[in-house]
Amino acid sequence: MNQSSDPSNQNTSVTDIDPIETQEWLDSFADILQHDGQSRAVFLLEQLRHQAGLDGGSAAGSINTPYCNTIDVSKEAQLPDDGVLARRVRALIRWNAMAIVVRAGRLAAELGGHIASYASAATLYEVGFNYFFRATTEQQLGDMVFIQGHSAPGIYARAFLEGRLSEQQLKHFRQDTLAGGLSSYPHPWLMPDFWQFPTVSMGLGPMQAIYQARFLKYLEHRGLVKPSDRKVWAFLGDGEMDEPESLGCINVAGREHLDNLIFVVNCNLQRLDGPVRGNGSIIQELEGMFRGAGWHVIKLIWGSRWDPLFAKDSDGWLLKRMHECVDGEFQNYHSTADGQYIRQEFFGAYPELAALVADMTDAELCDLNRGGHDPQKIYAAYHAAVRHQGQPTVILAKTVKGYGMGLAGEGQNTTHQQKKMDLDALKCFRDRFDIPLDDQAVANVEFYRPAADSPDMQYLQARRQVLGGYLPERTASSSSLPIPDMQLFEPLLKSSGTREFSTTMAMVRIMNLLLKHQPLKDHIVPIVPDESRTFGMEGMFRQFKIYAPEGQLYTPEDAKQLMPYYEAKDGQILEEGINEAGAFCSWIAAATAYQNHQLPMIPFYIYYSMFGFQRIGDFAWAAADMRARGFLLGATAGRTTLAGEGLQHADGHSHVLASVIPNCRSYDPAFAYELAVIIHHGLLAMYQRQEDVYYYITIMNENYAHPALPSGIEAGIIQGMYQLRVGRPGGQCAVHLLGSGAILREVIKAADVLESEYQISAHLWSVTSFTELKREAMAVERTNRLRSADQSLQMSYVRSCLGEEHVPVIAATDYVRAYAEQIRTDGFGRSDTRVRLRSFFEVDCQSIVIAALRALADQGNIGESVVQQALEQAGIINQSTMPWDI
Repeated sequence: MNQSSDPSNQNTSVTDIDPIETQEWLDSFADILQHDGQSRAVFLLEQLRHQAGLDGGSAAGSINTPYCNTIDVSKEAQLPDDGVLARRVRALIRWNAMAIVVRAGRLAAELGGHIASYASAATLYEVGFNYFFRATTEQQLGDMVFIQGHSAPGIYARAFLEGRLSEQQLKHFRQDTLAGGLSSYPHPWLMPDFWQFPTVSMGLGPMQAIYQARFLKYLEHRGLVKPSDRKVWAFLGDGEMDEPESLGCINVAGREHLDNLIFVVNCNLQRLDGPVRGNGSIIQELEGMFRGAGWHVIKLIWGSRWDPLFAKDSDGWLLKRMHECVDGEFQNYHSTADGQYIRQEFFGAYPELAALVADMTDAELCDLNRGGHDPQKIYAAYHAAVRHQGQPTVILAKTVKGYGMGLAGEGQNTTHQQKKMDLDALKCFRDRFDIPLDDQAVANVEFYRPAADSPDMQYLQARRQVLGGYLPERTASSSSLPIPDMQLFEPLLKSSGTREFSTTMAMVRIMNLLLKHQPLKDHIVPIVPDESRTFGMEGMFRQFKIYAPEGQLYTPEDAKQLMPYYEAKDGQILEEGINEAGAFCSWIAAATAYQNHQLPMIPFYIYYSMFGFQRIGDFAWAAADMRARGFLLGATAGRTTLAGEGLQHADGHSHVLASVIPNCRSYDPAFAYELAVIIHHGLLAMYQRQEDVYYYITIMNENYAHPALPSGIEAGIIQGMYQLRVGRPGGQCAVHLLGSGAILREVIKAADVLESEYQISAHLWSVTSFTELKREAMAVERTNRLRSADQSLQMSYVRSCLGEEHVPVIAATDYVRAYAEQIRTDGFGRSDTRVRLRSFFEVDCQSIVIAALRALADQGNIGESVVQQALEQAGIINQSTMPWDI
C-alpha cells in the first residue's frame, strides 16, 4: 500500500523519515493492547506525553480517541439474559409510550407530547432498569436517576406495565388538573410519590446531578452517612449539552473525582429542529470536553452487527471513512433507509470499503445498528461505568432519534415535533415490534398490558425485585428535627444598646448559635459562592472548616492569623467559588437530603441578593418543584445599602422575583429580632411540621443599633406586618406609614418629623413581608368570592391591621414599586452614598414625609400650601420624569 492511500497516515504534514522504526513502534503498541489491555496502553501513552514535556518537546496530545467503541469486543461484560422476554417488554413499553402521546394529541392537539426522544433512548433506559438502577430498601438507599424530561412517556409506560399506573391515568397524560392526571414532564410537585427530579428545563439536570453526587461525598466525608456505592445517573441529550449549564461544572466532577456519577448522553445527532453538529461530530466534541475535564469517557457508537466488519478491516479503512463523515451525513444514511444509498455514499468512497461489504445485502446494510440500541453493548458500557473508580464516567451513546417510528419520521428533522401518527404508521410500528393488537385496536391506539402472571410481566417484576423495587419513586417521609425554642437566639432578642451591627452580622450570629447547638449542629450546611469575608464569615473557617475532599494540601499564607483560610476533608462549609449556579445546586442537594438521603439537612446559602433569582431563576423554580427545604439569604440587599457598588450590585427586585414562586416564603426584616423570629419559624415549618417550602430572607450590610423584641408581636412578624408604634394622639389628622428592611429606619424618622413638625399622628408599621400579606389577602378574597349566602365576609390581615377608615397609607421599601403598590422606587440601581441614594430614589425621610403630606392634602385633610412648603424646604421642583428613569 502506498503512503498516500494508507488510511492510518492522517498527518500528511509530517514526513516519516524511518517507516521501519515507525512500524516497530506500532507493532509494539498493538502487542501491548492485545496482551495488557487498553488501560495499560493509554497509561504508556500518557507517560510518553509527560516525558516529552519534561524534555522540552510538546506534551500536547489528542484528547480524542478513534470513532469507535471504547470497550473492545473481547473485553465486554456479557449481558446475562436479554432474550425474547426482555425484547418483548421493551417493545410493549415503546408501544404504550407512543400511545400515550398519540391519544393525548387526538383528545386535544394543544396537549402535545413527545415520542422521538424516548424512542431513541428506550434501550438505554431498559438496560438500566433491568440490571443497574437500584431502589431504596431497608438495607440500602437507592441510586438517584435523572430522567431526561422528554422521555417521560416511556417512564409512564413502564410504570403502567409494573402496575403502578392505571390505564385511566395514562389517558390523562398532560391533564394534571384532573385527579390522577400525569404531568407532562418529571415534576415532583405534581407527582410527589413518583418523580424525584425535575429535568425538562434543559441544562439543569447535569448540574444538579453533579452536585447531588458531590453532596453524597460531602455527607460521607463528614461521617453523616456510611460510605456506599450509590450512583447518580443522569440521562441527557446531545443537543442539551449546548446549554451552558450542561457543561459549565463538569470540571467540578473531574477535579473532585466523583466516581459515583454517571452521565449517559443520548447522541441521536439531532436537536429539536435539526442536527446537533451537522458539519462536525458531537461525539468527538463531547469526548474532548469531558476527557479534558478529567472524566472517564466510554464511547458507545456501533452495535454488534458492526463487529464482523471491524474484525475484517485490518487496514483501518472503516475508521478512516467514519472520521471523514460528519453528523449530518450519518443522520442522512439512516433517514433514507436505503441500503443501496448507504453502499454507494458511505462504503463506495473507497474500493477497499466496497469490497468489505460486497457479500452483504442492502437490507443487511440498513440493519447495521448503533450502539445505543444494542442491549449487549449498553450492558458492557454500564458494567464498566459502575466499576470505574477515581473519575466520573460519561457514556456517549449513539442512537437514532425516533427509532422505531418509521413512516412517522424516524431520524428526520421533523421527528421531535411528531405527536401524531396515521394508521399506516401505527400498523408499521405494531408490526415492527410485534405488538399483539388487531387492526381495530391499532386504529384506536389502545394500550396493551399482558396478564400479571404472563412470562413477560413476571420477567419485568423479577428484574426490579432483584434491584430492590421500583424507580422512579419519591419517598416524601422524613424524620423531624428537635427545634430549640426562641431562647437559643436570646442575644438577638435584646436591645443592642449603642452597639451597631448589620442584619448580615446578625444572621452570621444565628448560624454560629445553630452550629454550636448539639442536636442540630451536624445538620447545618453553610453555603457561600465566594466572599465569605464580605459577609463576616471568616470566623467560621477555623472552627467549622471549608469542605475539600482532599483536605488542605498547602499551608495558607494567612496561617498565622487569627482567622486563616482552613480547608478539610470533613469541613462543614461549602464555599463554591464564583459560581452562584453551582452554589445553588449544592443548596438544592442539601435542601432535598431529607428525601434523597433520608437525612434532613438545614442549608443556609448566603450570597449577594443581586446575583440570586435573576441569575439562577430556573434553578429556583426547580427547587420549588422538587420540594426543597432550606434558607436562601440575600445579603447586601436593596438598592441603597450597598453604597458605591452601583447598577449591577443594587438589588431592587429580588423580592418581586421570589414572590412568583408559590412555595417560597420571602421576608425583608429590619431588626435582629425580626430575623431571629423568621428563622425560628422556618425551622419549625420545614423541619418539624415538614412543610414543603423554602425561605428567602434579605439581609443588609448597614450597621445600626437594634431594639429589643416587643412583647406579643411574633405572629405579626410571620404574617407580614406588625405595629411598631401607635401614632401620637391629638394630631390634626392621621397617616399609616409602612416600612421594611433597610428603609424602615427612614420611615421611623419620617414619623417623628410628621408628629413633631406637622402635628400629624403617624401610625408606624414594620412590614416584614409584602409577599406574605399579598398571599393571605388573595386567599381571603377568594374565600369571600366563593362564600355561600349564610357565610359572613372575612377580613384580610392587612385590613384588620389598617382598619376601614380612610386613613392614607404610605409604604416605603428598598425595592421596585411592584413589591408594594405605593412605593416610589423603580428602575436600575446607582452608585453613591446611602444618604444621596435614598434621596435619589425618594425613599429617605424627607420623601416619605412629602408622600404622606401629599396623600393627606389630596383627601382635603391639610392645605396644599403645607405640601408646597415641604417641597420648597426639600429643594424639590416639579418633575414629569422620575430621576431614576433617566
